Amino acid sequence: MGFWEATFIFLRTWFVSKSNLVAENLALRQQLAVVNQSIKRPKLRPRDRVFWTWLRRLWPHWRSALMIVQPETVIRWHHQGFRLYWRRKSQSRSPGRPAVGPEIRALIRRMSKENPRWGAPRIQSELGLLGHDIAESTVAKYLFRPVKPPSQTWRTFLDNHLGDLVGIDFFTVPTATFRVLYCFIILRHDRRRVIHFHVTANPTSRWAAQQITEAFPFEEAPRYLIRDRDGIYGDYFRDRLKGMGIDEVIIAPRSPWQNPYCERVIESIRRECLDHVIILSVDHLKRILTGYFEYYHRSRTHLSLERNSPLPREVEPPSQGDVIAIPKVGGLHHRYTRAAA
Repeated sequence: MGFWEATFIFLRTWFVSKSNLVAENLALRQQLAVVNQSIKRPKLRPRDRVFWTWLRRLWPHWRSALMIVQPETVIRWHHQGFRLYWRRKSQSRSPGRPAVGPEIRALIRRMSKENPRWGAPRIQSELGLLGHDIAESTVAKYLFRPVKPPSQTWRTFLDNHLGDLVGIDFFTVPTATFRVLYCFIILRHDRRRVIHFHVTANPTSRWAAQQITEAFPFEEAPRYLIRDRDGIYGDYFRDRLKGMGIDEVIIAPRSPWQNPYCERVIESIRRECLDHVIILSVDHLKRILTGYFEYYHRSRTHLSLERNSPLPREVEPPSQGDVIAIPKVGGLHHRYTRAAA
């Protein structure tokens, strides 16, 4: 076989094999086109994305072979891989500042809410005294930031004036003979204490003024007195208050909620005591109320007084003995205390 014959056979074989390869590629592309028509969006695995990303870098004509994805998609995969690579490479391997626990973050917000005029240095100092070593910048990060300028709450404002506030009110009690008795109470707001009460069948302005005098010596008179618009508080009563240096705070008509503490005490007196007895006379009502107020001041707990009584009771641990019950208000209520065996 000569040179030209060998060359002809080689070229014939090469062209035939190339034509077969072209025909095979055409058949595969046609089948892929059919698959693309039947499947809306093929699901590619991460390794498939890596394959096309590397093929783009190694083969200049990679776009001509794409059938199931767009070239822009492959380019986006490459950019995502680039960002992921440098993100991992730039991450610090050494730990940074330790995270602040949720309980400390809550404590910082609580302090800043309860003390709106405190800044980060003051709160940091308080936290240091509580055993929390925290940077000032960390405290500033978790501060509660109100929308409006800081101001004291209404609760704080009222608490600062409770010692100078008293409320007065009348309530009626029917007797067994259908008489109507009038009970007058004077209540200090700070510890909900009924500092004075009296009973009469014929209340007058002079009688009410006398009760104020008996309740408050001149050096103990409150700054403000809250009352309703009852006609019994006449000129004589108002002159007595003025002479004692007490300013009247008169509530709006038909607005008992503006004197809430007195209304609440009267409700408790009725529900816990008077609704369960029949009053016989003025003296009988005085004795009943004296017993109830002794229980009210020394034994009855109040939610607004941190679940304690107006005259605070000491906490008695189990080591002090067994629990015993002491009847109060004729057995309507009891006080529980501990007594050594």
